[in-house]
Amino acid sequence: MFRRAAYAVLAASLLAATACAPITSYSGFQAIDANPKDVKAGTDTKSTVRTKLGSPSIQSTFDPNVWYYINQTKARVAFRRPQVTARNITAITFNKDSEAVEAVDNFTLKDGKVIAFNGRETPTRGREMTILEQLLGNVGAGGMLPRDDDDGVPGTRPGDNR
Repeated sequence: MFRRAAYAVLAASLLAATACAPITSYSGFQAIDANPKDVKAGTDTKSTVRTKLGSPSIQSTFDPNVWYYINQTKARVAFRRPQVTARNITAITFNKDSEAVEAVDNFTLKDGKVIAFNGRETPTRGREMTILEQLLGNVGAGGMLPRDDDDGVPGTRPGDNR
């Protein structure tokens, strides 16, 4: 009897421990054959980087000679919001004329900054209607049925008062 209770407690504790295990998800650039950190300045060009790594995650908005390879790892426990546990960004800068690699910069999650967004909203003009005003707003306004004096006149629409 005592053994069965011990096994039941052990099974319940194992089940509870696996329920709280984090679920890990990976997104972004996944290094398979080559790593963006392996690109060497002065020896590689745009074509060799594209051959080794493939297309970049994004290109710079203002300078097409800067490529970014980005990946991140998120972990989520039970019903909580996912938290970013790791982020790697490799910025590769090319020379405009020779298309050779000038610099390779690596950034991690520690290099980023948290920005506090303002949660306030800009008010819109007009007034907000309640649910009853929205539901009963057209009651009594008419216009749903055609008038008797417009029967048979082509081109008339219900509620048209011309």
